[in-house]
Amino acid sequence: MKIVSWNVNGVRAALKKGLLAFIEEGGADVICLQETKAHPGDVQHVKWPHGYEMHWNSAEKKGYSGTAILTRVKPKAVLSGIGAAAHDSEGRVLAMEFQDFWLVDVYQPNSQRGLTRLDYRVKKWDPAFRAYLRKLQSKGKPVLFGGDLNVAHTEIDLANPRSNRRNAGFTEEERTSFGRLLDSGFVDTFREFEKRPGHYSWWSQMGDCRARNVGWRVDYFVAAARLRPALKRAWISPEVMGSDHCPVWLEVG
Repeated sequence: MKIVSWNVNGVRAALKKGLLAFIEEGGADVICLQETKAHPGDVQHVKWPHGYEMHWNSAEKKGYSGTAILTRVKPKAVLSGIGAAAHDSEGRVLAMEFQDFWLVDVYQPNSQRGLTRLDYRVKKWDPAFRAYLRKLQSKGKPVLFGGDLNVAHTEIDLANPRSNRRNAGFTEEERTSFGRLLDSGFVDTFREFEKRPGHYSWWSQMGDCRARNVGWRVDYFVAAARLRPALKRAWISPEVMGSDHCPVWLEVG
């Protein structure tokens, strides 16, 4: 199965920038989108590529957050949210059960400028999301989750670690929390195949950062360790434009 995740920074904007062509040409079996900033009715006129079914988890607040999945592999079940009212109004989690695993599309909260949402992120959201993953796995199948996790885990995951140590996405608190999740039995799939620096999935839209590859790797596929033998490839497509993020891919089989 070939899976792609992409923070499109607004699905309506992405549709004007080639999203449909990307879906048709990419050949992914499952496409996880984040930051859709839309409800299904906002794009009801769109004819999605043949063979895919579309599922949404939109934020209550219009034009904000949201996740969506297009799949041409029929899921056994589809779940929206993590089952906690305190976290589910922003449409950040959408899960599908497939034959061999659960796939979770997630758009994790950003700690925001000035770290105004850091406590919410690491003390409330992260523990709740880890508990949700445990609950899914208790059903008997391993979990694979992908999306914009809004954290660069290690120094090689961003171009300028020294100057960003207290910026959202690279605080010790966020990195430690992500490490705790990995230590609980998960693997960063990209790092299973690529150990070198210089690979990023998000770039600031200021200062020509993308052209200079001054970026951050904040988009991931993370798999339960027991799925490690099924991991075939993991890669990033920085050449794909249309958002300040680029798509990240995983092939499992």
